Amino acid sequence: MRAEKDGKTGKWLIQYRYTDWQGKRRKSTKRGFLTKREAEEWLRNFLMGKNADFDMKFAEFLKLYYEDMGSRLREHTMRTKKYIIDLKIIPYFGEKRVNDIKAADIRKWQNELIKQGYAPTYLKTINNQLSAIFNFAVRYYDLQSNPCSKAGSMGKSKADEMNFWTKDEFMKYVDCVMDKRQSYIAFMILYWTGIRIGELLALTIADINLEEHTIFISKSYQRLDGRDVITEPKTPKSKRIIFIPEFLVADIKDYMDSLYEFREKDRLLPVTKYFLEHEMQRGLKESGVKRIRIHDLRHSHASLLVEMGFSPLEIADRLGHEKIETTLNTYSHLYPNKKSLLADKLNDKYREEL
Repeated sequence: MRAEKDGKTGKWLIQYRYTDWQGKRRKSTKRGFLTKREAEEWLRNFLMGKNADFDMKFAEFLKLYYEDMGSRLREHTMRTKKYIIDLKIIPYFGEKRVNDIKAADIRKWQNELIKQGYAPTYLKTINNQLSAIFNFAVRYYDLQSNPCSKAGSMGKSKADEMNFWTKDEFMKYVDCVMDKRQSYIAFMILYWTGIRIGELLALTIADINLEEHTIFISKSYQRLDGRDVITEPKTPKSKRIIFIPEFLVADIKDYMDSLYEFREKDRLLPVTKYFLEHEMQRGLKESGVKRIRIHDLRHSHASLLVEMGFSPLEIADRLGHEKIETTLNTYSHLYPNKKSLLADKLNDKYREEL
């Protein structure tokens, strides 16, 4: 087990043997290292991971999973993942040995969570986290199979009913937060553009082009451990330019004119999600409109676009969805009338020809 030069590429490779978790001896080669030292260091780390075989406790294996995923996921995403795992998975599986966890154990765990009355979408999210851990063990540590696959899933990928406001409901609500400039302009932008709250809070003065009537979405904002964290947006498609109507341009200009000595790199809305959630509750109480979440303003914008006759492709582009399937799956229930209208228009076209 020593590193040597690859005659074809000029880079370093290392051949090695190891024992998998089932006790079988295996041989493999890892290529593409720039230096001999890099190859040998990789092998040391690999064998350390293999030494922690599947007789280890689930909680111990999680350390390997967290170490790997920590460098691949955004900080906010990783914190959410850990929160769910620590709260709903480790208490049940933490002390069990990985190779002792069977499909029957998964089913029993699922049934206990279902009895606690969690929302179907939350149950699905929890189950996906456990399945992802076992998939990681199968792919990179030679676990024979994922017991979650045999046990089946629980919950639903999307809620049975989506909450959103009509334009009239939103206008009634926003009138009740006009007394605070930041609140008013924040909710106006969220409703009339459909951007995510993290995208809204990351906006800088430079991202607003009043002459071109556009907003440039290029980043996302979170408040973590008392510090501001700016990251890449959710997906590559999330980087986009959104055209906004004249009345929103006028509102944003009026708000920006009220700011004192701002710089282009300053955040347009130097507030937190917590502030907006508090303001949301205040507006709900004063307006009396039905209760929705801040994220549901994004759904409200999408439903408005559907009602106005825009296509799924146009809506996907405006919302920054990576795939049009996301748009269709999320908002398919809003389209039944459009399908009927399409058939009626085809019928009219046919009669015109006659």
